[in-house]
Amino acid sequence: MNSLTVYLVVGAVLFSLGLFGVLTRRNLIGMLISIELMLNGANLNFMAFNRFLAPEPAVGQIVTLFVMGIAAAEAAIGLSIILALFRRLHSINVERARRLEG
Repeated sequence: MNSLTVYLVVGAVLFSLGLFGVLTRRNLIGMLISIELMLNGANLNFMAFNRFLAPEPAVGQIVTLFVMGIAAAEAAIGLSIILALFRRLHSINVERARRLEG
């Protein structure tokens, strides 16, 4: 296996673990961490393609920095929503949050 294949396999494993976590977790914090894991797997693939295939090295790095910025904003907004739900419901379970109306 060449180096690109190793990076792509590790990125795919990270993304798959994140997807599994999002689909199986009932805790909002666990789901948020799983989404971050999926984004890190995608970033690893971007950087691997950038390193081994791209003629211009800055393109993959710019995309990765953009995704990291989006991940930071997503984490801040997600944690604030989770905190608001916890204050209202006294739980961070997805099933209880699903019953909210109004």
